[in-house]
Amino acid sequence: MNVKRTFGIILTVLGIAALIYFATLFIKASGTERQIKILVVYGLLGAIFFFTGISLIRNTRDDARPPIN
Repeated sequence: MNVKRTFGIILTVLGIAALIYFATLFIKASGTERQIKILVVYGLLGAIFFFTGISLIRNTRDDARPPIN
C-alpha cells in the first residue's frame, strides 16, 4: 500500500471524527462567542482534513509494476 494513500486514509478518518465532534458541539451550542469560535475551528479543521484526505486517496496511483533495473 502506498504511503500517501495511507496518510490520506488517516486524514480522512481524523476529518470525519472532527466533523462528528463539530456536529455534537453544534447541537449543544447556546451561542456564546467562545462556543462559536470553537465551532468554527473544529468545522474548518475537520473539513480541511477530510477533503485533503479524500484528494490524496483519489489522486495517488497504485503502481504494481516491478522496478526497472
